[in-house]
Amino acid sequence: MWTPVADRLAAAGVATVRPDLPGLGDSPLPDAGPPDLAVGADAVIALLDRLGVARAVVAGVSMGGYVALALARRHPERLAGIALIDTKAEADAEPARADRERVAVAVTGPEGTAVLAPMLDVQLGATSRSGRPELVARVAADLAAARPPGVAWSQRAMAARPDATAELPAIAVPAAVVVGEEDGLTPPTGARTLAAALPDAVLTVVPRSGHLSPLEAPDAVAAALLALLLRTRP
Repeated sequence: MWTPVADRLAAAGVATVRPDLPGLGDSPLPDAGPPDLAVGADAVIALLDRLGVARAVVAGVSMGGYVALALARRHPERLAGIALIDTKAEADAEPARADRERVAVAVTGPEGTAVLAPMLDVQLGATSRSGRPELVARVAADLAAARPPGVAWSQRAMAARPDATAELPAIAVPAAVVVGEEDGLTPPTGARTLAAALPDAVLTVVPRSGHLSPLEAPDAVAAALLALLLRTRP
């Protein structure tokens, strides 16, 4: 999902690393312990170690934003900047946790990834759903091709994540908060609150975009990341 943004950053001379988070691509699921997004944060650091990268601007969308916040909590010295895109700092309320468990159980049962199909209606904004059939088809195909065990593990890890709101003032690096104007899952009102809680944040509200703004509006997201890079120290 980051390819359109990464291509635009590459054209501007910016190198990117796109981690394969545990259980979601070709990476195996963790073999021990309860589901925890800190595992993903530590996996990102391990990848940076292998690449010899001491500090990086870390960007995450939706669950990736939760991983970025876990990384900021566990490895603050590795951050040069942080971009939180279509995400939030608050923990899930009980209804949301219950729904994640429902999805985790269903996706590993007979229904499989068909249970994820309704997510299309909330992942993409109204503009994309009504006018971009190729993007709708692409996201639907991605949902259908997801690895059920990885989806279940990730749903449970998100449900268990701590509230990071109190930690935001300690994130002492430049930040970008980006949100789709049509994002109903993590709406602009919440993004404004998130940006206000960070010491050095710039908020970008992306028109005609929903919860997947790197796919729906890659030009705007790439521009926000380039602006963030200009604010970071070497």
